Amino acid sequence: MSEQEVFDKIAGLIEDHFQVPAAKVTKELNFKTDLDADSIDSVEFVLELEDAFGAEIPDEDAENIQTVGDAVQYVLDHQSK
Repeated sequence: MSEQEVFDKIAGLIEDHFQVPAAKVTKELNFKTDLDADSIDSVEFVLELEDAFGAEIPDEDAENIQTVGDAVQYVLDHQSK
């Protein structure tokens, strides 16, 4: 998947999970400060990422995903070659 495809897919997940229009999602969007995501929201969103991209995200990696850009980069770095 290209970076844009990954971003678009993640934007769609954010739209569904946080009720934020995908058009307003940017790479700088922070899950905690901009979306008021608590720990439960974060865990649920990571599970959605895992399902959407068919990859397991270890807890220690999930803690480092703070922004949409972080999520996009993580998926790009860990997608099957």
